Amino acid sequence: MPIKAVQQFQLGTVLSSERQALETMTAMKAAGYQGIELCSFMIHPTPFLVRALTRAAGMPTGSGGRLDWPGLIRASGLQVPSLHQYLNAIEEDPQAVAEEAASYGARYVTLTGMYRFDYGDAAQVHALAQRLSRANEALNACGVELLYHNHNIEFLKPEPNRTAYQILVEETDIGFEFDSYWAIDAGVDALALMRALGDRLKLYHINDRGCRVRGTPMTPILKMDSMELGAGTLDLDSLLKAALPHVDAVILESHRNWVDGSPVKSFQQSAEFLNRYL
Repeated sequence: MPIKAVQQFQLGTVLSSERQALETMTAMKAAGYQGIELCSFMIHPTPFLVRALTRAAGMPTGSGGRLDWPGLIRASGLQVPSLHQYLNAIEEDPQAVAEEAASYGARYVTLTGMYRFDYGDAAQVHALAQRLSRANEALNACGVELLYHNHNIEFLKPEPNRTAYQILVEETDIGFEFDSYWAIDAGVDALALMRALGDRLKLYHINDRGCRVRGTPMTPILKMDSMELGAGTLDLDSLLKAALPHVDAVILESHRNWVDGSPVKSFQQSAEFLNRYL
């Protein structure tokens, strides 16, 4: 049975001290989550510029990089299904990356896409597929597996009949952490993609999509954003049914637009939906 987890990115603002982090993680367990997916740049000291850029993008990472994460994981009793990492870090020292993931009991190291990278350039995407295959082989030799996490940019078409995502799927044998929110944001059929991945779908990132506007808006065009599970417009029932036979974890991730501005209240409300399935 897959576990329920929360991606650390959602929790950056409520992991600033040892006490606050443990309180947040205890609240996760009380809500029914069994795991937390860690980000390498949130469990180590991070340069100010990185924190500033992520905050400016609406994804504050907080100041938890100096906390005792091995100790917090032990104290909370949460599992770690995956550790997010950069590709260059994997390429530079796959053994160190694998050992850190294994120290948390994580089976997977997950790459969350490439920064300053042209997914519309076929040559670059083909080269990326080769890099992913080599990185996966290096990690496999150390006992962990590489996964690729999509956003919306992978659904650009560097070739007339293939998206960048299709190229990465067809030209590698790696596994995938599929994020249906970003696929749907790109206008593609997320359910069909999940079914096509089959057993290569190892982890599932879940989020809902909708709008909190109440009353009379100025225009008939509303801005959509992330929402608590079951509060938006996505067909999460079908998406979950496609994921559950394959994945080791269903992982909640919402960067902003939380109910009452609280990431804790947000994951608690989403847990009420997830607990009906897991």
